[in-house]
Amino acid sequence: MTSDDVIAEFRACGALREGHFVLSSGLHSPVFLQKNLVFMHADRTERLCRALAQKITAAVGRVDVVVSPAVGAIIPGYETARHLGAPSMYVEREGGQFRLRRGFHLEPGARVAMVEDIVTTGLSSRECIAAIRAAGGEVVCAACIVDRSGGRADVSAPLIALATLDVPAYPADALPPELAATPIEDPGSRRLKS
Repeated sequence: MTSDDVIAEFRACGALREGHFVLSSGLHSPVFLQKNLVFMHADRTERLCRALAQKITAAVGRVDVVVSPAVGAIIPGYETARHLGAPSMYVEREGGQFRLRRGFHLEPGARVAMVEDIVTTGLSSRECIAAIRAAGGEVVCAACIVDRSGGRADVSAPLIALATLDVPAYPADALPPELAATPIEDPGSRRLKS
């Protein structure tokens, strides 16, 4: 599956949006990938995650377990794990830090693929990987459906992306004039209050 094939899946269900968006990272971008409009379709998710699992296997071989950050990456993590023939777990925030909860645990030295949905800055991937390592897992790769950083995000492990895009993202105080003039949407979830 090529990057164009992946983006076609997003376009086909209206998940590739253009405008002015505040991302979960706090950066502003003219492009937003509304992944949940893709993941609500089992057939699309299956195609994408099967292809991602194939890339993971080709790059690192056997994986013992897949761990994903909650909540956005639970679905692609589960589906990718299914195609890898591995269990799927996820980390959740507890006291501001990702941790394995709900009875999840890793065997010491378990070969773990950390699976994300979309990578922009790599922050949630790094936090998830830190939690996996703290729990005794060996992170053999980080993987995602789309790396929108153009390969520049530091996730603290080798990154396997099904699609790589180079989508601009700007701090709020450094917006280009055309983006600053466009009304803002804030579809990200990291800043939601309970």
